[in-house]
Amino acid sequence: MQIYLDYSATTPTRPEAIAAMQGVLNQQWGNPSSLHEWGQRAATILEQARIQVAGLINAPSPESIVFTAGGTESNNLAIMGISQLYAIPQHIIISQVEHSAISEPARLLEMWGWEVTRLGVDSKGRVNLQDLIAALQDNTVLVSVIYGQSEIGTVQPIQELAKITKQHGVLFHTDAVQAAGRLPIDVEKLPVDLLSLSSHKIYGPQGAGALYVRPGVELVPLLSGGGQEMGLRSGTQAVPAIAGFGIAAALATLELRSETDRLIKLRDRLFSNLADIPGLIPTGDLEKRLPHHVSFCLEQADGKKVSGKAVVRQMNLAGIGISAGSACHSGKLSPSPILLAMGYPESAALGGVRLTLGRETTEADVDWVAMVFKQVLQRLIS
Repeated sequence: MQIYLDYSATTPTRPEAIAAMQGVLNQQWGNPSSLHEWGQRAATILEQARIQVAGLINAPSPESIVFTAGGTESNNLAIMGISQLYAIPQHIIISQVEHSAISEPARLLEMWGWEVTRLGVDSKGRVNLQDLIAALQDNTVLVSVIYGQSEIGTVQPIQELAKITKQHGVLFHTDAVQAAGRLPIDVEKLPVDLLSLSSHKIYGPQGAGALYVRPGVELVPLLSGGGQEMGLRSGTQAVPAIAGFGIAAALATLELRSETDRLIKLRDRLFSNLADIPGLIPTGDLEKRLPHHVSFCLEQADGKKVSGKAVVRQMNLAGIGISAGSACHSGKLSPSPILLAMGYPESAALGGVRLTLGRETTEADVDWVAMVFKQVLQRLIS
């Protein structure tokens, strides 16, 4: 038996999305910038997908959706696209639990003389609203806080954080890659200016993503060339991947309510099944949490025999795919920076594990995984 529980890393492409991609590759393969019939057929496919992705977050206009190659590019376009508006370094604010697609561009800006404030988080991984207020400065031009944290599952108070920045005339971006398609997002009500999306997190193909840009927000493009995507992302669009992204977004919109409820029940069942394991500590906010996300850390991880990576390897041998939070550099494990930011000791931060559920996950899967997980830990710890 093989069970995949790493849906936060990527999701299997839906058959409907694959069919749409095959149709484009076989019949609608023109360049959407071309004026002839072949090009215009491709352009129609492109704009249909833009409407579908806009619908996923209730964007006010399809033209507010800029297609990219994925969440990482969307995040970089948001951070660097704002920063390039300024000839003199300014100030930006991020959190200590951002994806590296935010933290690394911020580090690069810092090297160029920008001031970067990294908001701390509590033991559940949540940003404090008062910390944001205290961090704002006269030269703050952007705040970026992740919507749902991929390693620990915590959902941030995006509505409240964005409202604060709006009151101070500061732009707000959120990386919603893990939240979109799993939680309802309405940018007509959510006062965000920029929001990142990724196709392969919602059962679309890899290689496609989008950045929502609120009308009136100005960005400097990262790529120069043909001026595609409203001038913000030059290069011939990957129409097959974008078509698949659009279908996946449309289906996610239709299924959101029922699938979210189902995932929450499975998530809570898995947490309950693993609750009696000594030394296994749930991480993140157990209530304000992504619906598909289960995560723990091992209290006494040693970074060798007992570590998050060791658990992943043993679970893989049993036919179960999960992931770990610690990173491996040159053969040596380093503790998860997310868990360290939350106040966990280094030993526990070496023992982070994540199990994320999806469309194909069943109650029987959850029960089987819990049983195997317990056996794996007993072997590692004994």
